[in-house]
Amino acid sequence: MKSGFVAILGRPNVGKSTIINRIVKHHVSIVTEKSQTTRNNIIGIYNAKDTQIVFLDTPGIHKPKQQLGKEMNNMAYSAAHDVDVALLVVDASKPFGLGDQFIVDHLDIHKTPLIVVFNKIDLARLDETEELKATYREIFPKANFIDTVGLDGFNIDELIKRIVNLLPEGPAYYPVEMITDKDEIFQIKEIIREKILKQLREEVPHSIAIFIDHIEWEHKPLQIFASIIVEKESQKAIVIGAGGRMIKEIGSRARVDIERLLNKHIFLELQVKVVPDWRNEPKALKTYGYKYEK
Repeated sequence: MKSGFVAILGRPNVGKSTIINRIVKHHVSIVTEKSQTTRNNIIGIYNAKDTQIVFLDTPGIHKPKQQLGKEMNNMAYSAAHDVDVALLVVDASKPFGLGDQFIVDHLDIHKTPLIVVFNKIDLARLDETEELKATYREIFPKANFIDTVGLDGFNIDELIKRIVNLLPEGPAYYPVEMITDKDEIFQIKEIIREKILKQLREEVPHSIAIFIDHIEWEHKPLQIFASIIVEKESQKAIVIGAGGRMIKEIGSRARVDIERLLNKHIFLELQVKVVPDWRNEPKALKTYGYKYEK
């Protein structure tokens, strides 16, 4: 049996989460057009005949402005160690820039079997892509290159084949029915955050965390009480919206996906709390699940 661990690495918004969701055929990692959507290492498990691949979707590596960003980078760096294969996902439609150089300088993957995935190839110009590939060939001369479109699944099957070829013989690390390591509470929080990211613009989404205050598991319908954490009163007003319309819309959209996740009717109550500068507070980062633990 072929099995092993594969880290999916790259800059924010290059399509890492879209690729893992496409591979495991399940929405294990939230996807939005906002950068830095993924904040934790999230496992997605692919099972096929005589094969198990444990993917680690990671936060986008970037030059951090807050402690939260440093914690997210540390999660990604940690995922690159002790894996059998590393996938470095690159946005093929954009030229090599400072953000790409930041990854090259900070990510230690030269000793790991590497596949450089040129995603969003449908949006790229051929001449610019060839120039981009030449740059990566010079940096990673032993790497395997592949073009993909995670959104529609182009070349994803071929990507899986190449990963399997690089994996060692090994056991199944997880039960075959398991898709992710994240529990229902984590997934509920991510669903709520996804709806906020999709509804709101500018800086507000990056200042938001979700905290589950209480769940009445035995109540019918199941009752979930959650707090949306922001850093400023002005952000609180935006999340609530005029007449409470925005928070009602967020709650309504989140409830649909949470009911699909849990396969039962739920009552969802959301409130907004201001915790100034929580992205730089170690205690708050730990409370909201963003503290990297070695």
